[in-house]
Amino acid sequence: MDQASAYAIIFVSLSVGGVVAWLLYLQRKSAVEDGQKVEGSKMLQLQAYERLTVLVDRITLTNVISRVSLPEFTAREMQRAIIQSINEEFTYNVSQQIYVSAETWNAVKNLKDQNLLLVNQLGGIFPPEASGYEFNRALLEFLTSDNRGKLHEVVGEVVSIEAKKLL
Repeated sequence: MDQASAYAIIFVSLSVGGVVAWLLYLQRKSAVEDGQKVEGSKMLQLQAYERLTVLVDRITLTNVISRVSLPEFTAREMQRAIIQSINEEFTYNVSQQIYVSAETWNAVKNLKDQNLLLVNQLGGIFPPEASGYEFNRALLEFLTSDNRGKLHEVVGEVVSIEAKKLL
């Protein structure tokens, strides 16, 4: 074998080795980027679960009542204020459904719907000219005597369990 052939073989071998090394580099770089995307996605999911935990707490009827209650409210005004507060909180967080499981989102949505149903049912049988204080008292008494008053605890636990699956 002459010297030119030897150089040609060395050149081809180095070229093939260089291409293989470059492909391995690109593959590892892609794997690292994918890992970073997964971590970024996981962080978004955890943040969404955190926001839903806050949402569950904020739409819990006892918390809504303490936040929106004014002494001069009539029963009807109190009913509207509670409904508006729950709807605003839910609407503000509706985008979180993209990052959480369907079961978790359905549980939160169900809590919102149950709270609105309860407030509207009580508002339907309560005299509109009654005071907001009386409306709140009747609502709180119902919540302490009925298991539906504990729905927020169940939903909060669902959100917590789902979030812990990501850790």
